[in-house]
Amino acid sequence: MLLLLAPFRALAVETMRIAMGDFHGEVRVSGSGLSFGSDTEDARFDPLEQASAVVRRRGSRLELNGAPVIGSAVRFRAGASSADAGVPGPTPLRAGDMEVRGDVVVRLYKNGLQLINVIPLEDYLAAVLGSEMPVSFPLEALKAQAVAARTYALQKKLGAYGSPFHMGSSVLHQVYGGLHREDARTRAAVEATRGEVLTYELAPIEAYFHASCGGRTESGEDALQRDLPYLQPVECPCGRLPASRWNATVSDSELRSALGHPPEGFRVTGRTSTHRVTRVANASGSSLDGATFRRKLGYTRLKSLDFEVERTSGGWHFTGRGYGHGAGLCQWGAKALADQGLGYRDILLRYYPGTELQQLY
Repeated sequence: MLLLLAPFRALAVETMRIAMGDFHGEVRVSGSGLSFGSDTEDARFDPLEQASAVVRRRGSRLELNGAPVIGSAVRFRAGASSADAGVPGPTPLRAGDMEVRGDVVVRLYKNGLQLINVIPLEDYLAAVLGSEMPVSFPLEALKAQAVAARTYALQKKLGAYGSPFHMGSSVLHQVYGGLHREDARTRAAVEATRGEVLTYELAPIEAYFHASCGGRTESGEDALQRDLPYLQPVECPCGRLPASRWNATVSDSELRSALGHPPEGFRVTGRTSTHRVTRVANASGSSLDGATFRRKLGYTRLKSLDFEVERTSGGWHFTGRGYGHGAGLCQWGAKALADQGLGYRDILLRYYPGTELQQLY
């Protein structure tokens, strides 16, 4: 397992390939000093002598500003100084509806085009933190999130070896909003933990995280069907915070739509050891697993599976705790622990027991 870490130490700058979205027909890329080349790390980049480019799909080929492109992808890079851009670091590019650091790849994908951001890992993390955790949280909580996000990204990269991209930019992976999700505090948290990752048996862990566990985290097996020794239920101070409590009222028609059956006699029929719902059913015996039920009602509506439900005159009233799947780092719990004076290392080892913090680069 140690060999998995060796390639990362050998690289001067660790990069990620993040899928930014799919497009039909055409996509515009713009930036100061724009140049283009093939999608390889040793590509030669030629200046465009203009600040924007339009890439179109013509059948099974690409066109760049009306001229045919050899190959299935074209890669863009900005070349002006950071002072010209007015932001710290390399000059950003605008592609689709996002402004990003690093390079942008436009490639043929299915019947359209796909945008991929090739970005240094530490720059990527500064934007992830601004998307995943309130920047007002204590610095030690932000640092814990930075290490978890870095570890998660590297573990996904290992699993996606040879693929056109390593991760997406939505909540299905880590939310990535580009340059405008960065903040001075997120950059500080990333820089303070540069290169630090969590490992188990010398390999980067699957560092899952969530907003709030409601007082006790969930096992990886019950939350994500990932039976991992470092994703076990632990006590968490977030259960005492108002942010961990929620309510929702669901009408009969909404419940019928989610269940696929009449809601009469709706009840919870199974729970995990941490009180999270594993199965619901109605009077006829038709049932649905908890994760599917939550997805059908909506993740922002049914914020977690730790809930009670009762019949009301207006439908069904849910009272719950927590927000998210509950496994791994609890973000509101990290805030509470940081407020108590704990450092980010102790916070991480609390939520990922049995792991080690290592300096990867």
